Amino acid sequence: MAKPFAYVNLDLLDANSRAIAAAAGDKKIRVASKSIRSVEVLRRIVQSDEAFQGIMCYTAREAAFLLKHGFDDLLLGYPVWNQSEISILLQAAASDRIIVFMVDSIQHVEHIEQLAAAIGVQAAVCLDIDMSANYPGLHFGIWRSPVTSWAQARPIVERIMQLKWVRLDGVMGYEAQIAGVGDHVSGKWFKNAFIRQLKRRSVKEVAKRREEVLQGIHALGLELRFVNAGGTGSMDSSRLERGVTEITVGSGFYSPALFDHYAGFRYLPAAGYAVEVVRKPRSDMVTCLGGGYTASGAVGVDKAPQPYLPEGLILLPLEGAGEVQTPLRCPSGLALELGDPIFFRHAKAGELCESFPKLFAISGKDIVDEYLTYRGEGECFL
Repeated sequence: MAKPFAYVNLDLLDANSRAIAAAAGDKKIRVASKSIRSVEVLRRIVQSDEAFQGIMCYTAREAAFLLKHGFDDLLLGYPVWNQSEISILLQAAASDRIIVFMVDSIQHVEHIEQLAAAIGVQAAVCLDIDMSANYPGLHFGIWRSPVTSWAQARPIVERIMQLKWVRLDGVMGYEAQIAGVGDHVSGKWFKNAFIRQLKRRSVKEVAKRREEVLQGIHALGLELRFVNAGGTGSMDSSRLERGVTEITVGSGFYSPALFDHYAGFRYLPAAGYAVEVVRKPRSDMVTCLGGGYTASGAVGVDKAPQPYLPEGLILLPLEGAGEVQTPLRCPSGLALELGDPIFFRHAKAGELCESFPKLFAISGKDIVDEYLTYRGEGECFL
């Protein structure tokens, strides 16, 4: 088989789906498409359990693409400003498809109102509440919405209530400092302990902030269709919040390398890629063609892909995974030949699919299907 290639292990994917559905308790799960980026894999997950309801999309064009593939109940995870992209989705909403736009300002709301009025369809919006924490000298979380309290949310909600063509459908708060930060990194005992302490404190603060916003909305006489929270790494706390109706989960289905660094859960490595040994510069080393599929985010060694199989292979710190070649140090006793495959795990989940047109679907020891990625369908959304 020609290399490099990417794969998804359906047995492990299905096991992860079952585990995630069970971990959500009585909450529904909205699947984060940016962590999947394959229509067939998305469809397999959504159809596997009644707990999976709805998709969180990462761009408007991706949402339009998924609509064409028959998906519904699409929540835009981020604000959209482009007028033509918003109008395309509003046309779909006019045909009884469920599309929800993300907003975090009056400007967002009034922009959507103007476009919705031109079409004559009411637009559903979701208010993004920032869930990060600020401590002396530390911003614990990510920079998302400027809305951090009910005092800041209230003017936006009241403006929505004044408008004819926009309605408040839901509220979202992504506690990234809980869901997206590893706390079980090898060799980082003190840092792990510090992060766990911050997470425990943040869990209480997040629940309090979300409840305050929900009480404020309820006091204005509004009923929400959904309250969205969390991510794979915060399911154990998000599911305990009474007001939360659904949890967004994405990366846990593939379980990339960064997910090895969490103390509270463990899913199975269901996706990866293979490259080919093309030379042996030394008796204890091999060099592979390509392999440098590095993850986004702050630059660091944790964003590098990790050798997976055969076990014991180590990236060289001065070269890492390269654009055209990746040297690896071999453990004692491992004999590799030219042409042998080396399997890697990407540090993140869906970004793997940006480098490959398809995923070989594996069950047991057999390739049972081929699933196109977004790239394989000729799409590039970001």
